[in-house]
Amino acid sequence: MTREQMSEFVSAPMALGDPVNDRGVWELLNSGGAHVGYVFETGMLAPLPGFAGEPINMFVAIDLEGRFIDVRLISHHEPIFVSGLGEAPLRSFLEQYRGLSISQPIVVGTPYGNASDGSALVYLDGVTKATASVRIAHESILAATRTVAQEKMQGVASVPPATPNMTYHEDLDWPRLIEQGLAQNIRVTNAEVEAAFEGTPFARTDAEALSDPNGAYLDLWILDIGPPTIARAALGQDTIDQLEVLQRLVPSSEMILLIENGRHGLVGPDFVRNTSPDWVSATQDGLPIQLRDADVSVDLTSGGPDGFAMILRTDRRLGFDPSRDWVLHIDALRERGVFQPEIGRITLDAEYTAAPRFFISNTGQPIETSPLKEALRNRQADLIIGAIFVTALLIGLGFGQSRIAEKARLTPVRLSILAFVTVFVGWWGQGQLSIVTVTGVLQALVKNQSMTFLLYDPFSLLIWGAAIVGFVLWGRGLFCGWMCPFGALQEFAHHLGRLLRLPQIKVSDRWDNHFKWMKFLVLGTLIGVALFAPSYSVKAAEVEPFKTAISVFFVRNWYYVAYAVFWLVLGMVIFKGFCRYVCPLGAVMAIGGLLRGRNWIERREACGTPCQLCKVRCNYNAIKKDGAIAYSECFQCLDCVQIFEDRKQCVPLILADRKGAKP
Repeated sequence: MTREQMSEFVSAPMALGDPVNDRGVWELLNSGGAHVGYVFETGMLAPLPGFAGEPINMFVAIDLEGRFIDVRLISHHEPIFVSGLGEAPLRSFLEQYRGLSISQPIVVGTPYGNASDGSALVYLDGVTKATASVRIAHESILAATRTVAQEKMQGVASVPPATPNMTYHEDLDWPRLIEQGLAQNIRVTNAEVEAAFEGTPFARTDAEALSDPNGAYLDLWILDIGPPTIARAALGQDTIDQLEVLQRLVPSSEMILLIENGRHGLVGPDFVRNTSPDWVSATQDGLPIQLRDADVSVDLTSGGPDGFAMILRTDRRLGFDPSRDWVLHIDALRERGVFQPEIGRITLDAEYTAAPRFFISNTGQPIETSPLKEALRNRQADLIIGAIFVTALLIGLGFGQSRIAEKARLTPVRLSILAFVTVFVGWWGQGQLSIVTVTGVLQALVKNQSMTFLLYDPFSLLIWGAAIVGFVLWGRGLFCGWMCPFGALQEFAHHLGRLLRLPQIKVSDRWDNHFKWMKFLVLGTLIGVALFAPSYSVKAAEVEPFKTAISVFFVRNWYYVAYAVFWLVLGMVIFKGFCRYVCPLGAVMAIGGLLRGRNWIERREACGTPCQLCKVRCNYNAIKKDGAIAYSECFQCLDCVQIFEDRKQCVPLILADRKGAKP
């Protein structure tokens, strides 16, 4: 509309200000000329077509807080109002918006039963025989107002929302949906709800909550099933077929799956299908998302959570962007009194973290997300536990090395840590470092390519970070001796061999020195393959049995399994033979250990001459004849530290005690 046409809809003492864009949005001024709000026509901002194929165009005035000052009809072509009911019912319907706020969840319809008691929803009376037309008008008003509120009041640029990428595919099932954070859970106990009602008249009125404080009041799973690859992973074929029918009718629908297994439930006893749920609402950027029951029967694929499942739908045309985070609000209600009971309500919030990679931006291009952000999101719990472990290990070895090395403590502490490394860091966390990372970095440097591939695995980055810190403090020993899952398996194999009383093969010093150079030869060969025959790089890296024994837990072709088992069986008679002689990653760690800034293992003048006890006991043969430590081969097992400080084992200490002199 022109200025003159728009001015006719602005009631005194308000006045029309300047236009703020070319989409029909104007400033609203008070009698003193101060800016107090915005006016606009919905047909420019949210042209949702009606039954005649044309949008219902309405004038909307809102204040700076997003409250509706006025909503009036400009033009329409709806058959029911043109030649049937007349415009009066539509104009009366629009009058209901005055005083309401865009931040409220407003729905059209009459609450069923007592659904309005304690509900967060605001109900507008519809128009009999024109339900669909007024719903189109309602959604146009909300979509247009949301656009203005986002752009002018919250600093959020108003751009078309992202849409699901219909061709994107990932191999997903319920365990992967949960592991990757695509299916997100909120669990609230009875005690937590009771604490929220504390200080109100509704406290201690829930007998079940008081008798079972740790029971689940709310155990809710949330999953955006708009992307087809997610829907197929979560839902049975019958449900998929029903959703496809809905999608054909309203292609802009976004489907949300909810599964509840607590006391709360999802809807009240008077809920009617195909209406807005009275206990559940949602917001994005602080503005409400219109949710409505999709009215489909839900059949989950195997592995899904137990509980009552329902699918809600919203419309992306109303401003909901499924590629950005949003919040689900669940009302928890309590009643007090018998006749006309009072209703108490608290709101439980569940922040849903979107997965942008499954969507296409408004430009028509797949959304490129930060791999680190996505990976951090998916591995948050593992990273927290891993960081605690790494920190504790660094502190323990840095400040409590002597206590750990005590004879009665060393073996149980060491084996406990190695068991954790095998199970959590290796099999669960997939934090087994590999030479593949090293060769991949070299290839990227040579080709001047991005190394963002490293960001996809922040858990391994955490282990790499600890290993690099270990280079400076201890040399290669921190990773090879304490943090390598396959190295831990080899050490367990050694202890099993001793338990079975298998003969232990001690490699002579001469051959040991020769064999230790093999790992550097293997490393050089792998680097050469990576640089000059990169297509064979991954296959060549199979010299490491890590993928077989750790990454896939021996679920591979028999020859890979046989190779990994060979090294473990050999480890029962030759102490950690693969680690000492063949491991190319161990060679990298030995080179990295050149950064070591100190000789952290104490030595005495008598070490080596005449005492050779530490050298004889060292399974790694990392102690020279003169007693010096070969840190490039030291795995930080602390056996020599234990001997050095034990007055019953260390020969110089024993002799000194006999003579009553200082060692």
